[in-house]
Amino acid sequence: MRITLSQLNLHIGNFEGNLAKMLAAVETAKSQKADLICFPELAVCGYPARDFFEFDDFIHRCQHSINELRKVSHGIGIVVGSPSRNPVAAGKDLYNSAYFLYNGETIGIQHKALLPTYDIFDEYRYFEPATEFKTIDFKGKRIALSICEDIWNVGNENPLYTICPLDEMMPQKPDLILNLSASPFNYAHAQIRIQIAKVNVLRYKIPMFYTNQVGGQTDVIFDGGSLVVSPNGMVFDEMPYFEECLKTYDLEEVVAGDRNHEQPKDKIQLIHDALVVGIRDYFQKLGFKKAILGLSGGIDSAVTAVLAAKALGPENVSVLLMPSQFSSDHSVDDARQLAENLGIQYDIVAIKPMFDAFETALAQQFAGQPFNVTEENIQARVRGTLLMAMSNKFGHILLNTTNKSEMSVGYGTLYGDMCGGIAVLGDVYKTEIYELVKYINSLPMGEGRGGVVPQNTITKPPSAELRPGQKDTDSLPPYEILDPLLFQYIECRKGPNELIAMGFEASLVKRVLRMVNINEFKREQAAPVLRVSAKAFGMGRRMPIVGKYLS
Repeated sequence: MRITLSQLNLHIGNFEGNLAKMLAAVETAKSQKADLICFPELAVCGYPARDFFEFDDFIHRCQHSINELRKVSHGIGIVVGSPSRNPVAAGKDLYNSAYFLYNGETIGIQHKALLPTYDIFDEYRYFEPATEFKTIDFKGKRIALSICEDIWNVGNENPLYTICPLDEMMPQKPDLILNLSASPFNYAHAQIRIQIAKVNVLRYKIPMFYTNQVGGQTDVIFDGGSLVVSPNGMVFDEMPYFEECLKTYDLEEVVAGDRNHEQPKDKIQLIHDALVVGIRDYFQKLGFKKAILGLSGGIDSAVTAVLAAKALGPENVSVLLMPSQFSSDHSVDDARQLAENLGIQYDIVAIKPMFDAFETALAQQFAGQPFNVTEENIQARVRGTLLMAMSNKFGHILLNTTNKSEMSVGYGTLYGDMCGGIAVLGDVYKTEIYELVKYINSLPMGEGRGGVVPQNTITKPPSAELRPGQKDTDSLPPYEILDPLLFQYIECRKGPNELIAMGFEASLVKRVLRMVNINEFKREQAAPVLRVSAKAFGMGRRMPIVGKYLS
């Protein structure tokens, strides 16, 4: 038997586009003499479709796509993910299903049993869990169909669930496992995913063919990395990350496989590539072409500009340099040099006249009051207004450059430097930004980016430059101390006593955790954050704004 895996960049609700990609993949698979082609979870509509599932017309269009795929299934089996209606009145209206189409018929449907509700997932909101598990006979082989999370409770060892779908199928003696997935990216997840696949295969002693989505869906990014695992637990093949791919495999070769073909998994390279895809798909899937951002001469805006130029092309990126009376000459020079290195358009608009106008307008009300964060925020909001004016006038989407460290502790101004359509670096800590820029500057000049970020941008102390001589360390701990503390609190959910036991100074823990918690209101209003870690701000981290815990 020859089995094709089709790793596609799908678009939520773009039924015509998704169907066209799948129809083309079916024709390619037929040309490669495949017996069977497997598409990802919910491929007909894209994942995560969220409350679109509540629209009757949306489900009708999903079924139309299934009908069109059924028409081209003569001579080839097509396994594809789609919502299906629950015929029973009790329970949710839908199942998350894998359809098996062949010779113009539906020869089997397997529903998803394990419906995740953690982090970014909320599947039980829409779907009824499966209670029946039947293998499918196809061309002399018995196939165990499974969907994404259904392989993540091996032997009932996952405390989130009480059933192991593949255990339920094993008495039927399947010859192979097909898994349709929509498994989102984070920089550690690909390796975990491989381990889960291996554990399943070694438990059941049969091969697994695992196909995953690829591409950005607003804040959620899918990395692909579809897998074929031989019965001995070796990875027969792992498809590329962050690109569409179609490959056909001979089942007998996979069963006899003694090769290990895993992709390299460098954390910083993965983050870089994920962010590029996230930017590119955000623009393409919304129908936008051009981006704008404020370029300050600092490392965050520099990295954002590099990523945007790579994702969209330098001709589609413009930047605005907005120096104030507190901006250093080298910051302006560094920003200009970066723009010239990238070949992107830049304009310079000094904000001092506008800032002076605000001070004059408020002189009576502010009389006798010292210069403080108010005047700093006015500068940030002037810049935000200028950037949004350029965005509105020319139809560019503003990219937000705030990093995760700043977003965590509220080191940003609402309606100022927190403006933007998408937060590119909002899930990347400041210390990781330095690793990212090191990787960017190591890329060959042939890609137009070797050494592109000026060295002074990298080596100068971080500063918002909103008052004379300002440095981030005036109001924040050094990032080398702050970021590990934030990581343990946000990603690892460690409480204050646990953090102190780990060696963090008690007063620092209290101060930092208070900053994180009292700034939840800012994050609630922030742009969507491109997710690259296991716990990003946004849908995957839901905190009350008025909660008192640790505040």
